[in-house]
Amino acid sequence: MLSGVRTQLLQPGRGRLSPGSRAGLGAALVLLALVSVVELADGRSANYIALMVAAPFLAAALASWRIVLGVGAAASVLGASFALAEENVSLSTAVAVAGIALGTGIAAAVAAVRQRQAEQIAELSKLAAVAQQAVLRPLGPRVGTLAVAGRYISSTAKAEIGGDLYEAIDTPYGVRMIIGDVRGKGLEAVRLASIVLGSYRHVAYERSDLRGVVADLDRAVARSVGDEDFVTAALVEERGGTLTIVNCGHPAPLLLRRGAVIPLEPPAPAPPLGFMPVVRPRVERLEPGDRLLLFTDGLGEARRDGEFFPTADRAWRLLGHGTVGDGLASLETALVEWVHGRLDDDIALVLMEYTGSPGGATAAVPSWEVGAAEG
Repeated sequence: MLSGVRTQLLQPGRGRLSPGSRAGLGAALVLLALVSVVELADGRSANYIALMVAAPFLAAALASWRIVLGVGAAASVLGASFALAEENVSLSTAVAVAGIALGTGIAAAVAAVRQRQAEQIAELSKLAAVAQQAVLRPLGPRVGTLAVAGRYISSTAKAEIGGDLYEAIDTPYGVRMIIGDVRGKGLEAVRLASIVLGSYRHVAYERSDLRGVVADLDRAVARSVGDEDFVTAALVEERGGTLTIVNCGHPAPLLLRRGAVIPLEPPAPAPPLGFMPVVRPRVERLEPGDRLLLFTDGLGEARRDGEFFPTADRAWRLLGHGTVGDGLASLETALVEWVHGRLDDDIALVLMEYTGSPGGATAAVPSWEVGAAEG
């Protein structure tokens, strides 16, 4: 797969011209036409042909080196034609024609370097996307008895990838979900995100208690990061209509119920993974039709002109219709429109809907959750 991406990126010149190449070529040809018109209007003396050297440099800003050579050849031919039209070719005219040829070579070299750098950036962007997709597997449309959808909104088109993560899996202890945000960006953040997800995909099947899952994830993060690195995370478990949430320094999930939006704040704050969090679970009983939005702090930090995106005020209107996938698509559209397409941070979103236990059965609730629910 990666070799296919690399081959496609390193085969320039096939097919139609790119918009940039067309723009560079058009601008260069317009310049040559203008200089030619001025020369023809000026008479038999070639006084302005030196200006034609700007045409290949103008093309080099946007077009490929092959197009630059073509523009330079046209400029050289035009310059030589005007020079030969003089009764006596002056030294300055000859130097001007030679300068056009020399400038063409320099402009072609500049275009080749620029094109190579652009191809490398494009390749890195493709590889970054592949790396991100390898870490974040597609969610849904159903996990266990829940309808689930996930979405990743990137803040940049560059080859810079973040450490936002999410996962939803059906385990013997119910459907378990995690959403998290690694401090920092780039490959190091993706590496840590992959460690957290890899550990989670294992321990979520092994630990009956979400607090045990948190302890295992904390040890995995502590072994893999420096003193100032950490991962905020929220872990969710749905079992027979009982929702259990533990939060490690992460934005509180939003419960959408009958038109209301309820932030599910933890009973007590806990530090992120990597700082030995001691978490207290929050337990809720779900009703059929309830939806739960998990998100990273990029959503809370999205703003325009200093005004933050009103997530809680608009959540039900955006997320309460259609499928969970439709809801996330509506949220992304509204968010991008709010910030005018300029986000400061990547955003990971997970939306799930509880449709009720199959056959009305209620699964057994762990004793430690029963105590929390009664409280």
